[in-house]
Amino acid sequence: MNTRSFFTLLSLLLFSRADALFGVLLMHCKFTSLDDAEYLGQIFYNKMLWGEYNSTVGKYVGFTEKAKEIAEELNKNPAFLKEEQRNLEKCKTHVPLALELLSRPVEPSVRLRLTEATDSKHPHMFVCSAYGFYPKQISLKWLRNGKEVTSDVTFTEELPDGNWFYQIHSHLELTLTAEEKIACVVDHDSFQQPMIYEWDPLSEADKTKIAAGASVLVLGMVFLGAGLIYYKKNRHGRLPVPTTQPTT
Repeated sequence: MNTRSFFTLLSLLLFSRADALFGVLLMHCKFTSLDDAEYLGQIFYNKMLWGEYNSTVGKYVGFTEKAKEIAEELNKNPAFLKEEQRNLEKCKTHVPLALELLSRPVEPSVRLRLTEATDSKHPHMFVCSAYGFYPKQISLKWLRNGKEVTSDVTFTEELPDGNWFYQIHSHLELTLTAEEKIACVVDHDSFQQPMIYEWDPLSEADKTKIAAGASVLVLGMVFLGAGLIYYKKNRHGRLPVPTTQPTT
């Protein structure tokens, strides 16, 4: 539907009732392949679906008494029906490009981290997160010392980001002991084989040491500065004491 057709429809709606607020047109191109592409033009009037044109049906359909009357008149107008047929053809011309884009898997960005568990019988919790992947299907599993772990494991659903991509999160709760080897295994169409992401306890310890060292350094500088200020104040506040020479 072009702009002129839309405003013609909109004027029919707005001037048909005195309490009109606004009208909105939504144009959909639905497809799973080039052969089954379907065009759908929906008209909302005062936030309610007034009517629609469906290329499969081939005509306008109204959902209120007034809308049915207008839809009946539109179906008698060859210009409107021809315009909607053009929209279907435009829909079909964009399907190959969309199918090509959607056929390319997008590799997820994976992050594995250790946190403290809350409200749990275990003190530690690992979180494995996969971000920005396509298509939606993905598999996450946990390895503990090389063996798959299924207990105390939870998953979220594949959450849409709103831009064709998805994210998912998995949690493993456990009591961490020394020299544990924890890994998250991610399987996705963008990988030739499942990818293993291992937790590096040394890097976690180094981060803690760096953070603790920086805190100690800052604290030391604060105490040093306070000491210098105290020293200068006391130095300026003192008077020199004269020395007396011993008498012979």
